[in-house]
Amino acid sequence: MIAEPTVTSRSSVQNENLAVDVNSSGAVNHTVGGARNENRQKSLRGKRRARGGSENAKRRHTKVTNGSLGQAQNRHLKHGDIEAVTLFEVVTMGRSAMQAVVDDWIEAYITDRDSGLLDLISFFIQCSGCKGLVTAEMFQSRQDDVMRKMVEELDEGSGLQYKKFLAFPWILTVTWPMDMDSGEYPLTMSGPYWRRFRAMKLLSSLIGVALSLSVSIENSQRLGEVERTKTSGRRNSPRLERINRKTTELQDRRVEIENMMDAIFKGVFLKRYRDVLPEIRSMCMEELAVWMKLYSPVFLTDSYLKYMGWMMHDKLPDVRLKCVLGLQGLYGDPLLLPKLDLFNSRFKDRMISMTLDKDHEVAVQTLRLLTLISQSAEEVINPEDYKQLFQLVFSSHRPLATAAGELLYTRLLSSPTQAPDLREGASEQDTHTQLTTARVRALLHFYQDSELHQHVVYLVDSLWDCAGAMLKDWSSLTSLLLQDPSTQDADLSAGEQSLVVELLVASVRQAVEGPLLAGRSTCKKVVGAREKKSPVDDCGRLTEHFLKVLPQLLIKYSGSPETVASLLKIPQYLHPDSPHAEFPQALSGLLAEMGAVLELHTHPAVLEAAARSYLSLCGEETAWHPLARPGRDAVVQCWADRLAALLGDALQDGNFTADAEKTGEILSTLKKLTAFHNAQDLSRWGLYEQVFPLLSVEIIHGGLPTQLTVEALQCVSYSVLWNLNTSGETLTSREKAVAQRSQMRALCEKCLRCLSHNDQSVKEQAFLSLCDVLTAHNYQLQVWDPSSYGPLLYTPDPKLQRALLAFILEHVFTGAEYDSHSRGSDVESGEGRLEELHRRRSLLAGYCKLIVHGVLEMSMAADLFKYYMKYYNNFGDIIKETLSRTRQMDKIESARTLVLCLQQLFLRLKQEQDSGVTCSSGVQTFSSIKELARRFSLTFGWDQTKSRESLALIHRDGIEFVFQGFVQRAEKPSPPYLSYLTILSEFSSKLLRPDKKIVYTYLQRYVSEQTISNREECWLPLIYYRASLLATGAEGEDAVSFISSDTLKQPSLANRSRSPSVRHSPTADGDMRSPSALTSSETKVRRPHKSSSSTSPEDRKPEVDLGPIVREPPPTIVISEEPFHANEELDVDTVEVDL
Repeated sequence: MIAEPTVTSRSSVQNENLAVDVNSSGAVNHTVGGARNENRQKSLRGKRRARGGSENAKRRHTKVTNGSLGQAQNRHLKHGDIEAVTLFEVVTMGRSAMQAVVDDWIEAYITDRDSGLLDLISFFIQCSGCKGLVTAEMFQSRQDDVMRKMVEELDEGSGLQYKKFLAFPWILTVTWPMDMDSGEYPLTMSGPYWRRFRAMKLLSSLIGVALSLSVSIENSQRLGEVERTKTSGRRNSPRLERINRKTTELQDRRVEIENMMDAIFKGVFLKRYRDVLPEIRSMCMEELAVWMKLYSPVFLTDSYLKYMGWMMHDKLPDVRLKCVLGLQGLYGDPLLLPKLDLFNSRFKDRMISMTLDKDHEVAVQTLRLLTLISQSAEEVINPEDYKQLFQLVFSSHRPLATAAGELLYTRLLSSPTQAPDLREGASEQDTHTQLTTARVRALLHFYQDSELHQHVVYLVDSLWDCAGAMLKDWSSLTSLLLQDPSTQDADLSAGEQSLVVELLVASVRQAVEGPLLAGRSTCKKVVGAREKKSPVDDCGRLTEHFLKVLPQLLIKYSGSPETVASLLKIPQYLHPDSPHAEFPQALSGLLAEMGAVLELHTHPAVLEAAARSYLSLCGEETAWHPLARPGRDAVVQCWADRLAALLGDALQDGNFTADAEKTGEILSTLKKLTAFHNAQDLSRWGLYEQVFPLLSVEIIHGGLPTQLTVEALQCVSYSVLWNLNTSGETLTSREKAVAQRSQMRALCEKCLRCLSHNDQSVKEQAFLSLCDVLTAHNYQLQVWDPSSYGPLLYTPDPKLQRALLAFILEHVFTGAEYDSHSRGSDVESGEGRLEELHRRRSLLAGYCKLIVHGVLEMSMAADLFKYYMKYYNNFGDIIKETLSRTRQMDKIESARTLVLCLQQLFLRLKQEQDSGVTCSSGVQTFSSIKELARRFSLTFGWDQTKSRESLALIHRDGIEFVFQGFVQRAEKPSPPYLSYLTILSEFSSKLLRPDKKIVYTYLQRYVSEQTISNREECWLPLIYYRASLLATGAEGEDAVSFISSDTLKQPSLANRSRSPSVRHSPTADGDMRSPSALTSSETKVRRPHKSSSSTSPEDRKPEVDLGPIVREPPPTIVISEEPFHANEELDVDTVEVDL
């Protein structure tokens, strides 16, 4: 506690107060009401006087009436000012002499120690921003509820006033506790009520006071040196003595402040930096970083830095972030780096591991911290650490990848190790080109060493913000590619040239499209006018440059299909409306070289890139359309004429008679036409009529090469798709519509025949062609305007539908599921498995589109839903999306599909078990079927009102599936499908409480109450189902052993004679015809209205006895045909049940 006051201590404090420069004059009456309660209000004259003050105020009322501060107070009141009633208000108003205020407080403290201490505690609390006041009763009673209310709200604005208070540190010398371990001082008191007082800010402000004292000491010492350097005749000894005395006094005060800071650190920080509240820990770390940076001689030592390193392991990301941000401020100051050597050695590994932090902001700031360390202390991070950090440029989080790109550019590219030796007299352009070349080589070496190929676009995106000037230096990159190998000191290898081309194309794409990459998340950024203008300028520059240079690059690298495929992507990003794009000769040269490249190559990547580039150049709204469109038409016309001539010679008497050389020419020409037909409409060249005979020959006679058959299927399907797409413009008569439907029917027949082809690639291409054509046809029917001619309806026959389903079941859901992320023994095996998985997913997605678009019956999806759990890792997302889309189309039909799926699985399992043989691997166990039903129930979501109709249908069909048509006999005491009720119970949790009662009433129509309550082994599924409807888990405990088994247990012969009677199925008049409305118009029972305050949960339960007592059969429930609307209000307290 605070030491007892003495006359000596008071005089010393008064002497210290004399050294303080006070600006204001006069005195204020010290009516310190720190112990008054919150019931103060303004009077009509604008005065703030205490109403019903506390004991402390009453005791001191007579002491200060004649004080010197009374005159100042009266002067303030004369001018209509507000009366200061607390020590905090007196200090913050700043209208009175602080020395007089402190003298009065010291006098009051000597007279009444408890009262003075209470005033000072109230002052501390108000400085912290607390809106409450501490009264004498509160401080003496220590009641928890009162203290809790006091700290519920903090006023940050008023709390900032503590800075004015800390300008007078002598207050602390009077009130500082002698024993720092005492729990009675507010700043170190433990418990949940004192944690929110910002003691850390107090220490930060003391550091500001210490810094100002240090400046004063330096100035005084400088004045003393100047005075001592004077000659003895001019030296003023008294002045020098005063300067020395002032310097000593300031040094003593600084030592005193440092002792205070050390006391606060030990008494507050050491108890709060591991606080249970994360905001307290964050504040401690934030303030500790401020102390280290502002007052480094004291705080920037290993004994304080260790706390920063320890808290980097905190479980809360905000605490770790504050540590990293604080360290950034320390490492950013070169003068502080020598004191961080031990910290680097101890916590470097932790900082590197934090770049993989689960919180993205922590990882980004840590990487920026390591960038600062690498710039200031190169020896701290070793090459292995750099190799690990550089890999983050391929991260999926763009801010983290950008920070890694800055580190990569700083370490490797800004000053490459293999910098060229510049010749004397070299031009500035040559110097710039050589430096760019060295940087590109360094980047190529890093990319090759990283062993993460096919990610050049991500590398460019990571480096774009820091190395954009280098990446947009297209003239230097193209000059590097066009250099003569004989003139280079160390020419690029073929692999390096290919990488430079990929780098060039990626930079062009980045300049035009921006950082929009698949799989890489970006943060929202406000784009300014300058940033919007930059892509436009870049498009103009690259258009002007590549119109001249790209033909030369195509000529030089025409022999490499991979390089040419990359170069042919560049015309897609050229800007035809650019002011630099008016170069007809350059465009003609580019088109000529593109045509020459297409004559040499048939690689799919080359053909696809060329087709997309022609599509971009030939756009009707572009300025290049008049020149580019004729060039493309000439190329396609040449291919079409060549194909017609080759097929005329090869197809004779309905047979394919071409030799190997002719077959190769036909295949190459057909590949080019198919690739262009995929991107552009080539219907006017009549490719359908030319290529379709190839399919007829293959179907009738066979002998057509496999690859040629695949290309023919693709080309014909593209022709049909383009006809459907342009049907609104081309179909001008019914004859044309009939001809189009005939083409569709003929293609579907040929594809159906190809589904049984010997080659797997032919079957898959036929299946995909069918899916695409049927989906496009259905879409055209939906957007067709009936007032004009359009595509006629074509419905696939049942044979075709069954063939499609059989193909999916045979080629998709085959074999055991494997983990798509697992790595095999070698890389090729892993890549092959991923390609196989991608192929199967494409086939399944094509079939699901037929169901979603209504081409196939929704019930055909039941065979897909069976494999939802078995192949969840590989196809679960596709099947779940299909289930969601079908539910949006028709909720009732989707529910029927789920019922059909579960019943088919159950019947197959029942058939296998009845046959007495061991279940095959293709038959799902009972537990797996039950788990599948649980997953289906989860897809209905939390909004039970929207799913009432679907869930009612599921339960109704399930009950009818079990009991309908069953007649009890001695040899058959229970229904054979009774175990299905266990599966059906998985949907009971999604029913509303009134709906559960309705379903239970419907169940009673088939079985009596005695049967439902019977606990024989053969009736356990019924008991469990009843418990799920009535939400009574105790009744289903006996059935746990039954439902957990994968074996469907049969009733024992000993219990058959004692089986209770089972009701026959109801007549058709009483059947649940529609599950859409769960209301009973004849038997609705409403409870009397009760107030919510007097109604207990037990009172709201249905007043129906559901025990095992045999009761009379309930009357037939009537279900109306009116559908239930989700927006209708549901009366949960209304139980719709027959009594």
